[in-house]
Amino acid sequence: MSLFGAMRLPRSVLFGSGQRHALPAVARQFGHRVLICTDPRLGADEELKALASELERLGARTLVFDRTLPDLPTECIMDCLQTAASFAPEAIIGIGGGSCMDMAKAVSVLLTHGGEPSSYYGEYKVPGPVVPLIAVPTTSGTGSEVTPVSVVADTAKGTKVGIASPYLIPQIAVCDPELTLSCPPALTACSGGDALTHAIESFTALARPVSADLTLQHVFVGKNALSDHFALLAISSIWKSLYPAYVNGKDLQARENLMMGALAAGCAFGTAGTAAAHAIQYPVGNATHTAHGDGVASLLPYVMEFNRPACVQSFAQIARMLGLGDGRSTDDDLSHILIEEVARLLASVGIPRTLKDLGLAADQQQWTAESAISIQRLVKNNPRPLDLPAMQAITAAAYSGDRAALRHA
Repeated sequence: MSLFGAMRLPRSVLFGSGQRHALPAVARQFGHRVLICTDPRLGADEELKALASELERLGARTLVFDRTLPDLPTECIMDCLQTAASFAPEAIIGIGGGSCMDMAKAVSVLLTHGGEPSSYYGEYKVPGPVVPLIAVPTTSGTGSEVTPVSVVADTAKGTKVGIASPYLIPQIAVCDPELTLSCPPALTACSGGDALTHAIESFTALARPVSADLTLQHVFVGKNALSDHFALLAISSIWKSLYPAYVNGKDLQARENLMMGALAAGCAFGTAGTAAAHAIQYPVGNATHTAHGDGVASLLPYVMEFNRPACVQSFAQIARMLGLGDGRSTDDDLSHILIEEVARLLASVGIPRTLKDLGLAADQQQWTAESAISIQRLVKNNPRPLDLPAMQAITAAAYSGDRAALRHA
């Protein structure tokens, strides 16, 4: 197979402790009016107030929208749009978790091109450039600071959907691990589990036939040489840091490695895409109102078990990088060992073990499988073909906790 790589990334990425202090000068380069999208907790934070004050000292006007809600309901987006329309921002900063950064992306589209969020659902529906975006994560999870997608909750349809376009990639990502030092253990685990799922799903995403127009036809183009580099960096960084950051949130080295892992995972899946774990989580999250990271991380070992026949070599490559197994371990051995160790790591940080633990009702399993198979943006990326019976098998195993049942699926 010929060597193929594709990447879509921000113009600049600033990573490291203290880099948040560069943000006012960076934002000021884009104009005089800066919209800041964040949530109520961060809106009251002294760091954010200092950021707005410094921007104003540099000659900019700021408008802070601090009503972003988790999972980003479409009504919340329209609230921000109405608030910001007359302000006419020349740059938008999304600071916070994934929903805050996704809010900045969605509002930038609507301010520039009009309409409602539903006008842009899917891939390549955004017709052109948007208000320049600057993304500042305060958790180590979603990778939204470098990705071309904004995930929103369409409350009318009762589902999560994605707006996916290279125009949504932030111009600048400012990643300061010190901003994550206050993350409580549960949020650290949830966001870190999300990042690990991004990394593993992107490393094992279906590799599509290479053509000159592949990146013009698909926002997420599948496994490739460049995304693989970032996926492996992400896995190794998260592997050594997730548990230490969970047990000691003030461990700055662990926080740095975990944020590096989340950033690298975003670089990987922002081009390669994610797959079945994310497809199943969307309906599960809607039904249970549980965090996205908990959902995808809970599903990850089951999806890996189902995908293992198509991923033996990829799983073995990851296992060897992590030092699992011994010199006598075959690729087949290592593929099993990796799944067990992923499940062990996630359990060690309190990730729910089953869909039942997440609160999914027994009679919602069929609906979950049917809803998941309809999310073709994700289904088409899975390395092993998915149909409704396959989704039903994964969902049933993830509900009961019987991962072994998938070894014969």
